[in-house]
Amino acid sequence: MLKTSETILGVFPAAVIFDMDGLLFDSEALYRDAILAAAGELGHAFTVADFLKLVGRPWATNRLAIQEHIGPAYDVEEFRAAWLRHCQLMRATLALKTGAVELLDRLDELGIPRAICTSSSRDDVEHNLQLHALTGRFDAIVAAGDYARGKPAPDPFLRAAEMLGVPPAECLALEDSYNGVRAAAAAGMHTIMVPDLLPATDEIRPLCRSIAADLHGVRTLLG
Repeated sequence: MLKTSETILGVFPAAVIFDMDGLLFDSEALYRDAILAAAGELGHAFTVADFLKLVGRPWATNRLAIQEHIGPAYDVEEFRAAWLRHCQLMRATLALKTGAVELLDRLDELGIPRAICTSSSRDDVEHNLQLHALTGRFDAIVAAGDYARGKPAPDPFLRAAEMLGVPPAECLALEDSYNGVRAAAAAGMHTIMVPDLLPATDEIRPLCRSIAADLHGVRTLLG
């Protein structure tokens, strides 16, 4: 394990924990477009602002929010099925986030292990990695069902640190969502926010060691 040393960040991480949606892949935008298409198909009023309230939260939480939004007379599982169907139709167009490969290459050079920590399913993780030839580039995957409580609880990040065999305080977490940042900070990790659809706020900034424009910016911070 690499020893702590000075970087632009002020710390040298023993491991890096990546969120997936909106951080590694441009999937939040895909989910946004798919849910708007599903809502239109089913005749529900749904806006981008409504979608942004769902970002970074597990389905169990979002299920209640969507049910409240569409009303008790409508079937939330039918809504979810339509949403997932539109996601599948758009899936082949999923883009990799700027700087992702270069950051992974730099972590390889530095010998730093890394994990994915997501609220999405393991099948989604494996599909996305395969789509962009990234299979095998992560030492661990923590997905939905691998922890008791989802983000903003620290459980997903604590599980990732456990799988990598690294104390949480020595991990660097990369997140794009508010709940992701809250979860990583609650786990005691050094956190960098890389904003996607949600900008950094006055509440979120103090929880982060830095805000990076993209993953190239994270690579620069590592030195």
